[in-house]
Amino acid sequence: MNRKILEQLEFAKVKEQFQTYLQTDQAKIELQQLEPTTQISKLQDYITEVQEMSAIFVENHHFTIGSLRDLTEPIRRLELEADLNSQELLDIKRLLMISAEVSRFYQELENVDLVVLKRLFEKVETFPQLQGSLQAINDGGFIESFASPELATIRRKMTDSENQVRQLLQDILKKYGNFLSESLIASRNGRSVLPVKNTYRHKVAGVVHDISASGNTVYIEPRALVQLNEEITQLHADERHEITRILKSLSDMLRPHSRALTNNAWLIGHLDFVKAKYCYLRDYKASLPKISVDKSIQLLNVRHPLLKNPVPNDLHFSRQLSVIVITGPNTGGKTIMLKTLGLAQIMGQSGLPILADQGSTIAVFNEIFADIGDEQSIEQSLSTFSSHMTNIVAILDEANQDSLVLFDELGAGTDPQEGASLAMAILEQLRLTEIKTMATTHYPELKAYGIETAFVENASMEFDSRSLKPTYHFMQGVPGRSNAFEIARRLGLADPIVNQAEQMTDSDSDVNRIIEELEKQTLESRHRLDHIKEVEQDNLKFNRAVKKLYYEFAQAKDKEIEKASLEAQEIVNLALAESEEILAKLHEASALKPHQIIEAKGQLKKLVPKTDLTKNKVLKKAKKLRQPQAGDDILVTAYGQRGTLLKQVKGDKWEAQVGLIKMTLNEEEFQLVKVAEESQKPKKQTLNVIKRSTSSGPRARLDLRGKRYEEAMQELDAFIDQALVNNMSQVDIIHGIGTGVIREAVTKYLRRHKHVKSFGYAPQNAGGSGCTIANLG
Repeated sequence: MNRKILEQLEFAKVKEQFQTYLQTDQAKIELQQLEPTTQISKLQDYITEVQEMSAIFVENHHFTIGSLRDLTEPIRRLELEADLNSQELLDIKRLLMISAEVSRFYQELENVDLVVLKRLFEKVETFPQLQGSLQAINDGGFIESFASPELATIRRKMTDSENQVRQLLQDILKKYGNFLSESLIASRNGRSVLPVKNTYRHKVAGVVHDISASGNTVYIEPRALVQLNEEITQLHADERHEITRILKSLSDMLRPHSRALTNNAWLIGHLDFVKAKYCYLRDYKASLPKISVDKSIQLLNVRHPLLKNPVPNDLHFSRQLSVIVITGPNTGGKTIMLKTLGLAQIMGQSGLPILADQGSTIAVFNEIFADIGDEQSIEQSLSTFSSHMTNIVAILDEANQDSLVLFDELGAGTDPQEGASLAMAILEQLRLTEIKTMATTHYPELKAYGIETAFVENASMEFDSRSLKPTYHFMQGVPGRSNAFEIARRLGLADPIVNQAEQMTDSDSDVNRIIEELEKQTLESRHRLDHIKEVEQDNLKFNRAVKKLYYEFAQAKDKEIEKASLEAQEIVNLALAESEEILAKLHEASALKPHQIIEAKGQLKKLVPKTDLTKNKVLKKAKKLRQPQAGDDILVTAYGQRGTLLKQVKGDKWEAQVGLIKMTLNEEEFQLVKVAEESQKPKKQTLNVIKRSTSSGPRARLDLRGKRYEEAMQELDAFIDQALVNNMSQVDIIHGIGTGVIREAVTKYLRRHKHVKSFGYAPQNAGGSGCTIANLG
């Protein structure tokens, strides 16, 4: 589409309204490059994206992406085999973090059916290993000591040497305190020096680094420090060299993934742009237009996006209609209506929400042409009329059936009679070639043209004759009438003068009366339509209120079910405890065989109703929040260093990347770290149930390590029952050493169990005091 129309309608200023919603530089670039498209399928995808983003926000009100810099230059340098600096690596680290967050958000998203956005979310790649390696750079761009063993060693030596320097200087301060101008340690050229009085400069052996402006103080590095300072200088050089090596290593790790990183940056930027469209739609009360296939346009309560308090108007440009002529006096907003139509089309064809009510429809035009405003050219020595006519000639040469043409004050700037004739001829040419056209004019001759000609319709802007001010309401189907006589009379012009003027134009009085009657009917229809819209709004509010009550009721129901389930579980637990006590007494007082006791216990447990509290959404979320996932940022408690989880190895063991080092950690050895503030939001969680495989055959060994007390005792009781039923004579119980709580509990249990003949710790080569062997009988 030609850039002239974008400049004429100030499309750049409209795009600035979306700027405040964008968080990523990539989205800002996409907005800057945005232009109308003529591809209907692409346009439909743009509209669907915003609809799906709206559905996401219904479920997740706080969905955010986070700020992200433009990574075009750093990734291009990677492809050119250059190494990145710490700030560039920090930007890529943030890209990886946001990529992981966006991917995790999509995996946990519920109750939203996505089609177009689904393809975007699923294309976002995650790189836990790279993410973990880049934890070596903190948020301030500082290379952490754990980035490599060599860097940690160098910095440890630097700290030790600097401590020695400070201690030595403190000793020298005490020794030469009387020779110093100030009792402090100064720094010159990166060296620690003493401010010695010039008269005592020969009393302190060392290297002079500086002299004060007055010449009274000499800054001397004591000879005892020279060697230490040289070592520190060398260590600083070693540190710089090691940091350079680490930056190169990290750059080499990222280099094979440069294309995926570029793709991720674009995907995240585009998601940010789609989110910005939704936020604009929500805040400006805009809507997503439908796309017509027959060049028809229907704009409901359309507003100009750059006006502060625009008046909403309806515009219907049906398939059969070719030309709309807006007639009437020069004041009243005709030009604004013309620009509103053009901007609504450009915004809609750019995939942006338009300032109109839901149900509005736009067409798809290959070009939009406009002749708007005073284009008098002094440089080319052209008059206003000549300038307009030159522009109109160019438009007529280029326009076709896939174009929209907008003319402001068509035929103005020349003799009124000739100008009106030219205007009608031009509009007739556009009508015959079936080119959608809207034109404004103040020539009364065009009113008759609009009434008498097929596929042409009159329109006007309402004028309040009482306040003598335009209302800016668009009246389609009603030609404009001149209010000059009434305005002149209200402004105080003598009645004889006004009456004489009316008699001189008496031929137009009937037409004006007809137009006045049409205006009244139009106003009455508008009032009725406004009433209908008010009723519709009331119905929508009532519908929202009912939905809110329903959601509140559903939440209250879930809470009551959860409460009842917990109470039921407490009753069940109490009953089980009582049954265990009863069985124990029976066991002691009777001669029942072990398998009979076990069968009785099993029958009692079958009587317990099975409750699945994890079905409750609140408990699902709580359980999900406690479970680590691949890609999570962690803090290794033993070292106080950050890293990233790569994958789950076995049970509660995870493989993690901490700087350039991979390590295997238990879940109790790390803590999950909440990343940037935009990710600290409530999320829809899903329940991941990990099924542990169990052997159907009898077990001779029980591992209680890492179990809670209650869980361990339940498993031990069931394990001994199973062993007795299967006539086992000996079993092994592994409880570990740890704090000794589980080991002591196992000892107490076995000591009071009637069918345990003896028990003791395993030999040293078989577990020692971390394992108990029990003999059954």
